[in-house]
Amino acid sequence: MNEPLHAAHAHCQSLLDALARFRHHGLHQVAAWGEHLAAVLPLGGRLLAAGNGGSAAQAQHLTAELVGRYRTERPAYSAIALHADTSSLTAIGNDYGFEELYARQVTAHGRPGDILLLMSTSGRSPNLLAAATTGRAAGLRVWAMTGPRPNPLATRADEALCIEADTTATVQEAHLVALHLLCESFDAAETPTTPATGALTTPAPTTG
Repeated sequence: MNEPLHAAHAHCQSLLDALARFRHHGLHQVAAWGEHLAAVLPLGGRLLAAGNGGSAAQAQHLTAELVGRYRTERPAYSAIALHADTSSLTAIGNDYGFEELYARQVTAHGRPGDILLLMSTSGRSPNLLAAATTGRAAGLRVWAMTGPRPNPLATRADEALCIEADTTATVQEAHLVALHLLCESFDAAETPTTPATGALTTPAPTTG
C-alpha cells in the first residue's frame, strides 16, 4: 500500500473510532440539546453560535439549518452566527481586541434563557472562553463542542460534548455529524404552539 492510500485508510479509521465513541457516549447529549432547543426557539428564544476557522464554518452551518430548514418544512427560528457580521467583527477586534470578539456580541444579542453554542477543537481559544463567561453571567445556557477533555471551554460551559480524537480534522468531522443529529433531534421534538418572535401571522377574518 502506498503512503497516500495508507494515510487515507488511517484517517478513515480514526473517524470511525471517534464516531463509535461518540455514538456510545454523546448521542444522549445531542438528543437532549435538540429537545431543549425545541422548547426554547419556538417561544422566541435565540441560538447564538461561534467558533474560529473551520469551527466557525460549522457554527454557521447550524444557524443556517435553523433559520432555513434541515429536512422538512417548518417555521424559521432565530439563530445567529456571531462571526458572520464582518463589520461588527472587525470593529470589535480593532477597538477591543480579538479576545472580546464574541463576548461583546453575546452582551448585545443574548438574553436570559437563550442558548450559546461555542465550537472549538482545542477548547482553549481565549475569545470563546470570554464568550462562555459572559454568556453564563448574562443568564444564557452555554454549550460547548470541543475535542478531548480536559479543556478550559468544557469546564466553563454548562454542558459540553467532547470528541475523543487525535487530530483536528477528525474532531471537526465528528462535530459535523453531531450538528446534523442535533438538527434531526430538534426537528423531531419541535412542535411550535406559540409563534416565534417576529413570526408573521394571518389575522382572523372580521365580520360586519
